[in-house]
Amino acid sequence: MAAAALPVAATIVEVHEPHPLRLAAAAALLWPLIGVASKRYTPVAWGDGGGLRAVARDWLVLVGALATLRVVCGLESVPAEAFTALIPALVATGVCQKLIHRHLLAARRDARALRHVLVVGEASALDAVVGQLAQRTDHEYVIVGACPVGEDEVTSGVPVCAQLTREAPDAPDADAAVVLGAADELGADLVFVAPGPHLNGERMRRLSWALYDRGRSLMVLPGITDVARRRVRLTSAAGLTLLHIAPPLQRGAHTAAKTVVDRTGALLLLLLLSPLLLLLALAVRLGSPGPVLYRQTRVGRHGMRFAMWKFRTMVVDADRLKGGLEQQNENDGHMFKMRRDPRVTPVGRVLRRYSLDELPQLFNILFGHMSLVGPRPPLPEEVVKYNGVEMRRLNVRPGLTGLWQVSGRSDLSWRETVALDLRYVDNWSLSGDVNVMARTVRAVLNGQGAY
Repeated sequence: MAAAALPVAATIVEVHEPHPLRLAAAAALLWPLIGVASKRYTPVAWGDGGGLRAVARDWLVLVGALATLRVVCGLESVPAEAFTALIPALVATGVCQKLIHRHLLAARRDARALRHVLVVGEASALDAVVGQLAQRTDHEYVIVGACPVGEDEVTSGVPVCAQLTREAPDAPDADAAVVLGAADELGADLVFVAPGPHLNGERMRRLSWALYDRGRSLMVLPGITDVARRRVRLTSAAGLTLLHIAPPLQRGAHTAAKTVVDRTGALLLLLLLSPLLLLLALAVRLGSPGPVLYRQTRVGRHGMRFAMWKFRTMVVDADRLKGGLEQQNENDGHMFKMRRDPRVTPVGRVLRRYSLDELPQLFNILFGHMSLVGPRPPLPEEVVKYNGVEMRRLNVRPGLTGLWQVSGRSDLSWRETVALDLRYVDNWSLSGDVNVMARTVRAVLNGQGAY
């Protein structure tokens, strides 16, 4: 409210317009009211971190509301300074959201600010839900128990308080009595329901009535994973509730904009970092015998091969020595990684520690082989081992940085690496790229997983 009121008042006074206090008060009151009307302060909104895009939309509404208010008050044109004065409200709110979201993440890692969840569904679906939620700690849900449908064993280790019959019971409230009893026993305030052959829509409908009457929330798990919320649209037809999932953005204006941003960004970075590139080249040349740059064939978008450039971090005959080190590979997938690779030079260890050896790939981005953000480009011998799922990593141009680099790099398992890359491929957006590049700075300085 202060970020909305004070700059507006100062600007109106500066341009000698009437009613500065009234307009400042209007801005201060309208800003949180717009957030309330847009449901930005609900537990659901804070549960997923809010969103800067939503804040920007609210800010545009604020601009329009204040412009309308000026017309209603009989004021003529809107000075350009008035719009500039509203920018602090946007920035301050975005910063506050980020800080609160980070506080929530820290609280969840300490097992606080969590919601206790009872899961209802068939045993295989329950195990899948528990396993998926257990992989990460950035959400607010903790599974405290399960109500399986049928007598199949739940192998995920969550407590099983009661069971539902496979066939729909004759009594309409029989399922509700079982689920509510389990929720009361476990202190669950939320129920997840995984639909299945024996838990159809009518059965879930009756269960939902009982839960709502008792003040408990219900969430239905559609069974899809790693789909960004912006790609999902809810609709209905003939009484059916439908989820429309938009396809990944892999062509059109968005991808053209990504290409422009990539090449422009690479050119600017090359100009800005040229003194550093020269110093690094000199360090590599003096550090060990051999060329400054290392050229390696990598696989890019749709399987196209290209020559990728890096500052040399290993001895000259490193590729020939690799065969003798295969048994010491510390990666559980198709990549070769060693924490103490004997082929790496002393200068190379420093370059790898801070990812400085990757900077020549800015030329690859400039030539269109790579992107600023994307999956890491694999070797041809790695691609030969890919299955159909792993091949989807090649649907986009490989990147200088990506989710892999900002999430642990070489410390990640192959399964985690593929999952992150597929999440990027399916849910790519320009705003997501900006977020990854911002996180890259911290990841590089931290150096975790870089070897």
